[in-house]
Amino acid sequence: MSSEWPLWEIFIRGQHGLNHRHVGSLHAPDAALAIKHARDVYTRRNEGVSIWVVPSDAITASSPSDKGPLFEPSNAKVYRHPTFFDIPDEVGKM
Repeated sequence: MSSEWPLWEIFIRGQHGLNHRHVGSLHAPDAALAIKHARDVYTRRNEGVSIWVVPSDAITASSPSDKGPLFEPSNAKVYRHPTFFDIPDEVGKM
């Protein structure tokens, strides 16, 4: 059995945002202690509102080499691109 603590990925939501963003990783024996460590390591001056900790081994990611086959089908969905809408002059630059 390994004597090393599991690795946790840390996501923090700032006071002026609605999304959590990945800020780093750390080792901790459990989720509760990972949150406390993340607070101490990744937040300063009361900037965080919420912390998520996720075991690194629970994350599944795509490979950069799969970029083409994974994302190409979205190019065929032209309705997702707002290129065929007329923007009134009063709106200005968006």
